Amino acid sequence: MKPAYLTPESLQKFIQSALLEDIGPGDYSSLASIPAGKTGKAKLLIKDDGILAGVELAGEIFKAVDPRLEVEFFKKDGDQVNAGDIGLTVFGPSASILSAERLVLNCMQRMSAIATKTNWLSQLISHTKAKLMDTRKTTPNFRLMEKWAVLIGGGVNHRFALYDMVMLKDNHVDFAGGIRAAIERTKNYLQENNLNLKIEIETRNLDEVRQVLEVGGIDYIMLDNMDYATMREAVSMIDGKYSTEASGGITEETLAAVAECGVDYISMGALTHSVSSLDISLKAF
Repeated sequence: MKPAYLTPESLQKFIQSALLEDIGPGDYSSLASIPAGKTGKAKLLIKDDGILAGVELAGEIFKAVDPRLEVEFFKKDGDQVNAGDIGLTVFGPSASILSAERLVLNCMQRMSAIATKTNWLSQLISHTKAKLMDTRKTTPNFRLMEKWAVLIGGGVNHRFALYDMVMLKDNHVDFAGGIRAAIERTKNYLQENNLNLKIEIETRNLDEVRQVLEVGGIDYIMLDNMDYATMREAVSMIDGKYSTEASGGITEETLAAVAECGVDYISMGALTHSVSSLDISLKAF
Protein backbone atom coordinates (compact mmCIF):
# COMPACT_ATOMS: atom_id res chain seq x y z
CA MET A 1 0.00 0.00 0.00
CA LYS A 2 1.36 3.42 -0.96
CA PRO A 3 1.77 6.17 1.65
CA ALA A 4 -0.81 8.97 1.75
CA TYR A 5 1.43 11.46 -0.04
CA LEU A 6 1.71 9.25 -3.15
CA THR A 7 -1.58 10.07 -4.82
CA PRO A 8 -2.23 10.00 -8.59
CA GLU A 9 -2.73 13.77 -8.36
CA SER A 10 0.59 14.40 -6.60
CA LEU A 11 2.47 12.24 -9.10
CA GLN A 12 0.94 13.95 -12.11
CA LYS A 13 1.54 17.38 -10.61
CA PHE A 14 5.23 16.55 -10.21
CA ILE A 15 5.54 15.04 -13.68
CA GLN A 16 3.83 17.94 -15.45
CA SER A 17 5.91 20.51 -13.57
CA ALA A 18 9.14 18.65 -14.35
CA LEU A 19 8.24 18.25 -18.03
CA LEU A 20 7.41 21.95 -18.28
CA GLU A 21 10.82 22.75 -16.80
CA ASP A 22 12.67 20.43 -19.18
CA ILE A 23 10.68 20.59 -22.43
CA GLY A 24 8.98 23.98 -22.22
CA PRO A 25 7.47 24.87 -25.61
CA GLY A 26 9.18 21.93 -27.35
CA ASP A 27 12.07 19.47 -27.57
CA TYR A 28 13.50 21.16 -30.63
CA SER A 29 16.52 18.85 -30.89
CA SER A 30 14.27 15.85 -31.43
CA LEU A 31 11.61 17.64 -33.44
CA ALA A 32 14.22 19.11 -35.79
CA SER A 33 16.33 16.02 -36.41
CA ILE A 34 13.93 13.06 -36.34
CA PRO A 35 11.46 12.49 -39.20
CA ALA A 36 7.80 12.82 -38.24
CA GLY A 37 6.25 9.40 -37.70
CA LYS A 38 9.60 7.73 -36.99
CA THR A 39 9.34 5.02 -34.33
CA GLY A 40 12.09 3.40 -32.32
CA LYS A 41 12.97 1.30 -29.31
CA ALA A 42 15.25 2.01 -26.36
CA LYS A 43 16.42 0.04 -23.34
CA LEU A 44 17.10 1.21 -19.81
CA LEU A 45 20.66 0.02 -19.14
CA ILE A 46 21.81 -0.40 -15.54
CA LYS A 47 25.51 0.39 -15.15
CA ASP A 48 25.92 0.04 -11.36
CA ASP A 49 25.00 -2.55 -8.74
CA GLY A 50 22.27 -1.46 -6.34
CA ILE A 51 18.58 -1.29 -5.54
CA LEU A 52 16.42 -0.05 -8.40
CA ALA A 53 13.84 2.65 -7.69
CA GLY A 54 11.66 4.87 -9.85
CA VAL A 55 10.47 2.12 -12.21
CA GLU A 56 6.78 2.78 -11.60
CA LEU A 57 7.41 6.50 -11.91
CA ALA A 58 9.23 5.98 -15.21
CA GLY A 59 6.16 4.29 -16.62
CA GLU A 60 4.02 7.25 -15.61
CA ILE A 61 6.48 9.71 -17.18
CA PHE A 62 6.53 7.89 -20.52
CA LYS A 63 2.73 7.78 -20.50
CA ALA A 64 2.49 11.49 -19.69
CA VAL A 65 4.89 12.44 -22.52
CA ASP A 66 3.09 10.30 -25.09
CA PRO A 67 0.33 7.73 -24.42
CA ARG A 68 1.48 5.87 -27.54
CA LEU A 69 4.72 4.80 -25.88
CA GLU A 70 4.72 1.12 -24.92
CA VAL A 71 6.84 0.13 -21.92
CA GLU A 72 7.91 -3.42 -21.06
CA PHE A 73 9.28 -3.83 -17.54
CA PHE A 74 11.99 -6.38 -16.69
CA LYS A 75 12.69 -5.08 -13.18
CA LYS A 76 10.48 -3.58 -10.50
CA ASP A 77 10.99 -1.09 -7.69
CA GLY A 78 13.10 -2.60 -4.92
CA ASP A 79 14.85 -5.19 -7.08
CA GLN A 80 18.55 -5.81 -6.60
CA VAL A 81 20.23 -5.01 -9.93
CA ASN A 82 23.71 -5.45 -11.32
CA ALA A 83 25.67 -3.63 -13.98
CA GLY A 84 24.51 -4.85 -17.36
CA ASP A 85 20.90 -5.52 -16.37
CA ILE A 86 18.06 -4.13 -18.46
CA GLY A 87 15.35 -2.43 -16.41
CA LEU A 88 12.80 -1.84 -19.15
CA THR A 89 12.34 -1.21 -22.85
CA VAL A 90 10.20 1.49 -24.43
CA PHE A 91 8.81 1.47 -27.98
CA GLY A 92 6.99 4.19 -29.93
CA PRO A 93 7.54 7.60 -31.49
CA SER A 94 11.29 8.20 -31.36
CA ALA A 95 11.00 11.92 -30.56
CA SER A 96 8.74 11.15 -27.59
CA ILE A 97 11.22 8.62 -26.21
CA LEU A 98 13.95 11.25 -26.30
CA SER A 99 11.73 13.93 -24.76
CA ALA A 100 11.05 11.63 -21.78
CA GLU A 101 14.61 10.34 -21.48
CA ARG A 102 16.20 12.92 -19.19
CA LEU A 103 13.37 13.14 -16.67
CA VAL A 104 13.16 9.34 -16.43
CA LEU A 105 16.92 9.06 -15.89
CA ASN A 106 17.19 11.98 -13.45
CA CYS A 107 14.46 10.47 -11.28
CA MET A 108 15.61 6.87 -11.45
CA GLN A 109 19.30 7.62 -10.91
CA ARG A 110 18.66 9.61 -7.74
CA MET A 111 15.85 7.42 -6.40
CA SER A 112 17.94 4.29 -6.96
CA ALA A 113 20.88 5.86 -5.12
CA ILE A 114 18.67 6.66 -2.14
CA ALA A 115 17.08 3.20 -2.13
CA THR A 116 20.51 1.57 -2.38
CA LYS A 117 21.94 3.56 0.53
CA THR A 118 18.84 3.00 2.65
CA ASN A 119 18.96 -0.74 2.00
CA TRP A 120 22.66 -0.96 2.83
CA LEU A 121 22.38 1.00 6.08
CA SER A 122 19.27 -0.94 7.12
CA GLN A 123 21.26 -4.16 6.85
CA LEU A 124 23.79 -2.77 9.32
CA ILE A 125 21.11 -2.55 12.03
CA SER A 126 19.04 -5.59 11.09
CA HIS A 127 20.13 -7.35 14.30
CA THR A 128 18.32 -4.69 16.36
CA LYS A 129 14.72 -3.45 16.55
CA ALA A 130 15.69 0.00 15.24
CA LYS A 131 14.30 1.20 11.92
CA LEU A 132 16.05 3.68 9.65
CA MET A 133 14.08 6.86 9.05
CA ASP A 134 14.42 9.82 6.70
CA THR A 135 14.16 13.56 7.43
CA ARG A 136 13.00 16.75 5.71
CA LYS A 137 16.53 17.32 4.39
CA THR A 138 15.38 16.74 0.84
CA THR A 139 15.73 18.41 -2.55
CA PRO A 140 13.09 21.15 -3.00
CA ASN A 141 10.23 19.92 -5.22
CA PHE A 142 11.65 16.37 -5.22
CA ARG A 143 10.73 15.29 -1.69
CA LEU A 144 7.90 13.09 -2.94
CA MET A 145 10.29 10.92 -4.91
CA GLU A 146 13.09 10.92 -2.35
CA LYS A 147 10.84 9.73 0.45
CA TRP A 148 9.31 7.15 -1.88
CA ALA A 149 12.84 5.90 -2.59
CA VAL A 150 13.54 5.52 1.15
CA LEU A 151 10.47 3.28 1.43
CA ILE A 152 11.57 1.25 -1.59
CA GLY A 153 14.96 0.76 0.06
CA GLY A 154 13.36 -0.60 3.23
CA GLY A 155 13.41 2.53 5.38
CA VAL A 156 10.63 4.38 7.18
CA ASN A 157 9.26 7.79 6.32
CA HIS A 158 9.23 10.43 9.03
CA ARG A 159 6.69 13.23 8.67
CA PHE A 160 6.34 14.34 5.07
CA ALA A 161 6.22 18.06 5.83
CA LEU A 162 5.54 20.64 8.52
CA TYR A 163 1.78 20.12 8.39
CA ASP A 164 1.34 16.39 9.07
CA MET A 165 3.10 16.08 12.44
CA VAL A 166 4.34 18.35 15.21
CA MET A 167 8.05 18.20 15.95
CA LEU A 168 9.20 20.43 18.78
CA LYS A 169 12.93 20.86 18.27
CA ASP A 170 15.43 22.68 20.45
CA ASN A 171 14.62 26.10 18.97
CA HIS A 172 10.89 25.57 19.48
CA VAL A 173 11.50 24.64 23.10
CA ASP A 174 13.81 27.59 23.70
CA PHE A 175 11.50 30.12 22.03
CA ALA A 176 8.46 28.69 23.83
CA GLY A 177 10.08 29.05 27.23
CA GLY A 178 10.91 25.45 28.06
CA ILE A 179 9.68 21.91 27.55
CA ARG A 180 6.51 22.15 29.64
CA ALA A 181 5.43 25.40 27.97
CA ALA A 182 6.15 24.02 24.49
CA ILE A 183 4.16 20.82 25.04
CA GLU A 184 1.22 22.43 26.80
CA ARG A 185 0.88 25.22 24.25
CA THR A 186 1.07 22.67 21.44
CA LYS A 187 -1.63 20.45 22.96
CA ASN A 188 -3.91 23.45 23.47
CA TYR A 189 -3.33 24.65 19.92
CA LEU A 190 -4.13 21.26 18.41
CA GLN A 191 -7.29 20.97 20.48
CA GLU A 192 -8.47 24.49 19.67
CA ASN A 193 -7.89 23.93 15.95
CA ASN A 194 -9.31 20.39 15.88
CA LEU A 195 -6.03 18.93 14.62
CA ASN A 196 -5.25 15.28 15.26
CA LEU A 197 -1.46 15.25 14.90
CA LYS A 198 1.22 13.24 16.62
CA ILE A 199 3.77 15.16 18.69
CA GLU A 200 7.50 14.55 18.87
CA ILE A 201 9.83 16.52 21.10
CA GLU A 202 13.60 16.77 20.97
CA THR A 203 15.67 16.25 24.11
CA ARG A 204 19.34 17.07 24.49
CA ASN A 205 20.11 15.54 27.89
CA LEU A 206 18.65 13.34 30.62
CA ASP A 207 17.16 16.29 32.49
CA GLU A 208 15.10 17.19 29.43
CA VAL A 209 13.99 13.57 29.10
CA ARG A 210 12.80 13.69 32.72
CA GLN A 211 10.88 16.89 32.04
CA VAL A 212 9.13 15.36 29.03
CA LEU A 213 8.17 12.30 31.06
CA GLU A 214 6.73 14.54 33.79
CA VAL A 215 4.56 16.48 31.33
CA GLY A 216 3.61 13.60 29.03
CA GLY A 217 0.99 13.87 26.33
CA ILE A 218 3.39 13.31 23.42
CA ASP A 219 4.07 10.41 21.06
CA TYR A 220 7.81 10.37 20.32
CA ILE A 221 10.93 11.48 22.17
CA MET A 222 13.95 12.41 20.08
CA LEU A 223 17.35 11.77 21.65
CA ASP A 224 19.57 14.30 19.94
CA ASN A 225 23.37 14.11 19.81
CA MET A 226 23.63 11.92 22.90
CA ASP A 227 26.59 9.67 23.58
CA TYR A 228 25.92 5.94 23.81
CA ALA A 229 25.81 5.75 27.61
CA THR A 230 23.42 8.69 27.88
CA MET A 231 21.21 7.30 25.13
CA ARG A 232 20.99 3.89 26.80
CA GLU A 233 20.02 5.54 30.09
CA ALA A 234 17.42 7.68 28.32
CA VAL A 235 15.88 4.60 26.68
CA SER A 236 15.77 2.92 30.09
CA MET A 237 14.07 5.97 31.65
CA ILE A 238 11.46 6.14 28.91
CA ASP A 239 10.86 2.40 29.35
CA GLY A 240 8.62 1.98 26.33
CA LYS A 241 6.15 4.71 27.32
CA TYR A 242 6.91 6.57 24.11
CA SER A 243 8.67 5.69 20.87
CA THR A 244 12.27 6.88 20.71
CA GLU A 245 14.24 8.37 17.84
CA ALA A 246 18.00 8.84 17.80
CA SER A 247 19.21 11.76 15.72
CA GLY A 248 22.16 14.05 15.14
CA GLY A 249 25.50 13.32 13.51
CA ILE A 250 24.91 9.59 13.05
CA THR A 251 27.19 8.04 10.44
CA GLU A 252 27.62 4.66 8.81
CA GLU A 253 30.39 3.96 11.32
CA THR A 254 28.29 4.79 14.40
CA LEU A 255 24.90 3.56 13.17
CA ALA A 256 25.02 0.03 14.62
CA ALA A 257 26.22 1.22 18.03
CA VAL A 258 23.36 3.74 18.17
CA ALA A 259 20.84 1.05 17.23
CA GLU A 260 22.20 -1.20 19.98
CA CYS A 261 21.23 1.46 22.54
CA GLY A 262 17.64 0.24 22.15
CA VAL A 263 16.03 3.10 20.23
CA ASP A 264 13.03 2.47 17.97
CA TYR A 265 14.09 4.72 15.09
CA ILE A 266 17.24 6.35 13.79
CA SER A 267 16.90 9.35 11.51
CA MET A 268 19.62 10.21 9.00
CA GLY A 269 19.52 13.20 6.68
CA ALA A 270 22.31 11.57 4.68
CA LEU A 271 19.79 9.15 3.17
CA THR A 272 18.53 11.94 0.94
CA HIS A 273 21.09 14.75 0.96
CA SER A 274 24.37 12.90 0.44
CA VAL A 275 24.01 10.20 -2.19
CA SER A 276 25.75 9.66 -5.52
CA SER A 277 23.42 8.80 -8.38
CA LEU A 278 23.30 5.24 -9.64
CA ASP A 279 24.60 5.09 -13.23
CA ILE A 280 21.68 4.34 -15.55
CA SER A 281 21.24 5.22 -19.21
CA LEU A 282 18.67 4.91 -21.99
CA LYS A 283 20.05 3.48 -25.22
CA ALA A 284 18.39 3.13 -28.60
CA PHE A 285 18.61 -0.32 -30.18
